[in-house]
Amino acid sequence: MKRRDFFKKTTLATVATGVGVSSASAKDKNGNIKEQAKRVKDNWYQVGEGKKGVPSRHKKVSYEVVVVGAGIAGICAAVAAARTGAKTVLINDRPVLGGNASSEIRVTVNGVMHLKNKHKIERETGIVEELLIENWHYNPQESYPVWDHVVYDFVTREKNLDVMLNTQALDTSTKNNKISDILCWQSTTETYYTIEGKMFCDCSGDGLMAAQSGAEYRTGREGKSEFNESFAPDKADGWQMGASVMMITKDMGRPVKYFPPKFMIPYEADKMNKRRIKHFKEGYWWVELGSDYDIIADYEENRHKLLGYMHGVWDHVKNSGEYPGSENIVLDWVGSFPGRRESRRFMGDHILSQTEMQNNKQFEDAVAYGGWSFDEHCPGGIENPSEPPSYFHARFDEVYQVPFRSLYSKNIENLMFAGRNVSVTHVALSSTRIQATCGLMGQAIGTAAKLCIDNKWSPRDLANKNIASLQEQLLRDDVYIPKRPANDKNNLAKKASSIIASSTRSGDSQLLVNGISRDVGDVVHHWESEGKNAEVLFEWEKSVSISQLELKGDTNLRRNMMMHKNPDKNAKQVTAVPPELLKDFTVEVRVNGQWKEVAKVEDNLTRLVKLSFDATNTTGVKLKLKDTWGADNIRLYEVRLYS
Repeated sequence: MKRRDFFKKTTLATVATGVGVSSASAKDKNGNIKEQAKRVKDNWYQVGEGKKGVPSRHKKVSYEVVVVGAGIAGICAAVAAARTGAKTVLINDRPVLGGNASSEIRVTVNGVMHLKNKHKIERETGIVEELLIENWHYNPQESYPVWDHVVYDFVTREKNLDVMLNTQALDTSTKNNKISDILCWQSTTETYYTIEGKMFCDCSGDGLMAAQSGAEYRTGREGKSEFNESFAPDKADGWQMGASVMMITKDMGRPVKYFPPKFMIPYEADKMNKRRIKHFKEGYWWVELGSDYDIIADYEENRHKLLGYMHGVWDHVKNSGEYPGSENIVLDWVGSFPGRRESRRFMGDHILSQTEMQNNKQFEDAVAYGGWSFDEHCPGGIENPSEPPSYFHARFDEVYQVPFRSLYSKNIENLMFAGRNVSVTHVALSSTRIQATCGLMGQAIGTAAKLCIDNKWSPRDLANKNIASLQEQLLRDDVYIPKRPANDKNNLAKKASSIIASSTRSGDSQLLVNGISRDVGDVVHHWESEGKNAEVLFEWEKSVSISQLELKGDTNLRRNMMMHKNPDKNAKQVTAVPPELLKDFTVEVRVNGQWKEVAKVEDNLTRLVKLSFDATNTTGVKLKLKDTWGADNIRLYEVRLYS
């Protein structure tokens, strides 16, 4: 399939016109941008050289893995791909990373925290947890603009990963159902980029790049009968969950009047549920608008209306006389870029549904999990006051699995996706769209990309031929897959003749190699010392060669650690590095009867620690665990050793 004549479409003609590109003459017969056509009206005189010329504004670059969209899903996908050694690029159309979770929109990085049973939180590990821990370490003031820079540092320091901001993926070249390259426009440099790749990951939410590739997608709500979903409408329709703008306030310590802008839309309080306005510190997610046909086309109209509705709500709070506690409260920040919940959902080899999630169907290709309640927002939003703003249909008894077959395209062979655009039903999306769940999906496809490239597989080939290779790598990288223990035959720690701990307060040192790296319900899968300065010794009857050690510590996965817009919500969490986390330790190996230190870690910030050192033949490895970030005892969940 030839590159589509993309500039004939209205939205992109606007982009082209803005840089003097002729839609008719922009490409040659092969679909490439003509160098001179890009600047046909450019009249540049460079005084330093004393010459007239035409600036070069088209570049071609090549990568192994191309990730479009730098929300939490895209960040986790790009970092995961880069860590496998793949040359990776992360492309984002905004000036900051984080997507809905950035300072521009400020969605909380929520995860599994609404389970029915007493263990209501089953926090996600892996890359998304690394981000959250670093944020509390570097951003204890809980500043969203600083959070942007924590994320930026986290991503840009990653080896093998390039980042392109202010860059919109516009079009794709697709041939024989495979993407060869994508066309991007970087607004800040007025430059077109042709980006070649082997595997493409669309984590952008709306999925323009994937749509331009010809990938199948659907929008709207399925009817009850298609997937036997009790929460679906009786008949299918086009409604999609809406976008919201948020706000944050501060107390001035004195009465301050509020004068609404002219675009304010009055809040019709008599038509609204009185419980909508419960506090003044942050809100209101229910200032939301959806669409019954094309929510992408409606975005700018809805954005303008949403800003009007938000100021209308605040005008009611300040000037109706019904909220006397608001006299000293003022708006400190109001979002100008609405966060969207739903638009395109791309079709994979499997469409995950409400029924499967509620029945906790076990998938052979499970690579992620979720557990946020079915939280389907009223698509009419604030313009449909007769309905509640969200239907919290049901909570889960335990976490559900997300299959890999829902994370790649059914008809484009080298395209995967993660986030709110994956292959799920409308009802299923009301749970899977949560930020940390999206991050797990992102880590799964980023890890899968390199496996596909190295083996010359499509994602479908990976799913059918060796899904265990992906699952084992994810488990090794601290992604939890429910009911799927790790079974890495190369892990020499599992082959130790004895595992001896200097003390044990709870659990058992043998559990460090059982393949389950978290407690599950009431079932213990850890070893915990009695006090600090503890040791764990692995011994083998015959000498083995050791050059890598990996361990998983404790970050208390039953406690939240996300940043909130309202700091009052932090009462039940720690706003610092988890005190349970292992901070300082050393690794020793026994050589000719003598112990030799081969690795030392101080001020550790990650649950998963990976260490490499010179290969050593030994019959013993000793972990000398010295300190935590505050807890009295030291807890480990897994230890791995490799030659």
